[in-house]
Amino acid sequence: MNVILIRYDEIFLKGKNRGSFEKKLKDNIVYTLTGLKHKLHTISGRLEISDYDQEQEQAIVNRLTKVFGIYSLSVAERIETSKENICSFCESIKLNNKSFRVSTNRASKIFPIKSMQLNIILGDIIGKNNPNSKVNLTTPEVDVNVDIRENGYTYISTSYIKCVGGMPLGSAGKGLVLLSGGIDSPVATYFLAKRGLTIEAIHFHSYPYTSELARNKVEMLAKKLCAYTNTIKLHIVSVTHIQEEIHKKCDGDFMITLLRRMMMRISQIIAQNNDCGALITGESLGQVASQTLQSIGITNSVVNIPVFRPLIGFDKEEIIAIAQKIDTYETSIMPYEDCCTVFLPKSPVTKPKIEKVLREEEKLDIETLIKKSLESEEIVTISNF
Repeated sequence: MNVILIRYDEIFLKGKNRGSFEKKLKDNIVYTLTGLKHKLHTISGRLEISDYDQEQEQAIVNRLTKVFGIYSLSVAERIETSKENICSFCESIKLNNKSFRVSTNRASKIFPIKSMQLNIILGDIIGKNNPNSKVNLTTPEVDVNVDIRENGYTYISTSYIKCVGGMPLGSAGKGLVLLSGGIDSPVATYFLAKRGLTIEAIHFHSYPYTSELARNKVEMLAKKLCAYTNTIKLHIVSVTHIQEEIHKKCDGDFMITLLRRMMMRISQIIAQNNDCGALITGESLGQVASQTLQSIGITNSVVNIPVFRPLIGFDKEEIIAIAQKIDTYETSIMPYEDCCTVFLPKSPVTKPKIEKVLREEEKLDIETLIKKSLESEEIVTISNF
């Protein structure tokens, strides 16, 4: 019987809490396979997908590769465990002249033949039936994996598909990402979701200085990310009036610093109103004026919840490579600008002093400006299905 065998790694380290992580992973798998016929079983350290339509096998595999918590998977043949059954199945394996090795995992210690000995027996059988295929123990073209489990079944596969790994989505709480239309913040979202955070997002716009196309672009990015995050609750907030006030009343060189501090204040309020325990940004140290050590410190000082910056030590090429891998790059480079490009100063301050920043903020009615932004909030729930 054809099944899909799912392996995880980090969950094994959770000791007595492992069951709750397995349940979260299973719930995420069921959601991810919405609309595809299947049955999901736990089999002592593995998960198994069975009773699916063969025509949908590739679609199931494609979706599973994006589920955080899954380390790898294989399309396998499930047979009742016995030496005779295992040897009989291996006689049918055709390698088409490719090199091979046999890798046995004897999870069931009641099976009488040890792994190394079984490797030799099965390698001999496969070799005799594939005389033009050579054994290669280091870099084989085909790895025949024999997984003898405690449930009385053995799973034999010749495919091994590496998945995204990480921790099950939702196992580490919830965070609010500041999602712009650029390259960085979607990649930051991916990394924190991979560590188990359920993701909500906030997007700041400056309509009419920015167009509806800029908003549509962000919604497209959120849709792309839903391949990994299942759903994203997107909070859309206007900061047009804030930028206009800063432009009118403050030193223009401080526009970015003052705007970022306002955005962080607003984000913290929305995060706390939605049970999000942290903010997430796509900042990379030194990449732009607002991402110097001094600027980051100044913007951080207005919030009292954790701010995660998973890209802080990445360079642009590394970030672009990941954006391409997760399929957000082409959307991110669409030519629709976000709010941070509005009223952009010619010489933005890169090493702001807190005393000067506070003097500039005294010119603003911060509470009123924040209240107006919160009143503008729109919420869009974006799903992968």
